[in-house]
Amino acid sequence: MVNILMLSKWHVHADGYAATVNSQPDAKITCVWDDDEDRGAAWAKSLGVEFEPVLEKAVARADVDAVVVDAPTSDHCRVITAAARAGKHIFTEKALAPTVAECEIIAEAVKKSGVKFCISHPHLTSPVSQYCKQAIEEGLLGKVHYMRMRTAHEGSLKGWLPDYWYDVEKAGGGAMMDLGCHPMYTAAYLLGKPVRIASVFNTNFCPPSVDDNAVSVVEFENKAIAVLETSFISPYQADCFELLGTEGAIVEVAGRLKVRAAKYGDGWFTPDLKTLPAALPVPLRIWLDAIEKGTPIPFDIQRAIELTRLLENAYISDREQKIVRI
Repeated sequence: MVNILMLSKWHVHADGYAATVNSQPDAKITCVWDDDEDRGAAWAKSLGVEFEPVLEKAVARADVDAVVVDAPTSDHCRVITAAARAGKHIFTEKALAPTVAECEIIAEAVKKSGVKFCISHPHLTSPVSQYCKQAIEEGLLGKVHYMRMRTAHEGSLKGWLPDYWYDVEKAGGGAMMDLGCHPMYTAAYLLGKPVRIASVFNTNFCPPSVDDNAVSVVEFENKAIAVLETSFISPYQADCFELLGTEGAIVEVAGRLKVRAAKYGDGWFTPDLKTLPAALPVPLRIWLDAIEKGTPIPFDIQRAIELTRLLENAYISDREQKIVRI
């Protein structure tokens, strides 16, 4: 049994991770820590576990083997390195930290401790992502030269995001730092090493310092270009995906997948979803298996660093209004 300490309820996904932990036959929550004592104590009570207000005491507990991190992004460096020093395995919500410099501090602590580390990159576990990776490796699409991915919702437009979500000092940014992680890490997974980036972010309904509508264009070492979009103000056509090559294309809009490739003859082909590669387990399950069985974690510290590298340079590009070399 893996005993887990929940490190903060700040993130909107914290309840979801707690539910995932509690649904596993080999894991249980034993404690909660939060820098907001009222929030943390209330959450601990609802989960039926103890609340520990002191971080160092929480990570040192004998009934804690591992931690799930949902603290503010700006606090990840302090929180995750404390867990690593205490020898606790680490699962964290994205992004790892607002800057690469902080990520490298975390990486060094994780390396020294030898603990199992996993960052949540859930889009990569989907059958469509696995199919795209397979298609690229098999040359199904020819030379892949373009990708477009949009991940968005209407949280700011409809007012269901918490007020603290707009605290840039804690969140590290707005829509691109939050939802934009998904297009960013997906592009890197499929296309490889990024070499330059250009961004345009703006604000419509959020506080002025918070981007709620954002686009980054990334060029990769293989000359592929990715247009990566996100928003907090998009109730319609919120999610879409295009992967284009010289000999074919994979397109998904509103959950409908279409493929064009010589293998399938002329015109567009709609594959039976049952024929796609199987979905990977959710990242938290992958992490638990690594702890207990020593299996590999595809969403490791290096992928976490590379995501922050893209995000940090995306914000530099928008702020300085220039193309940035990565």
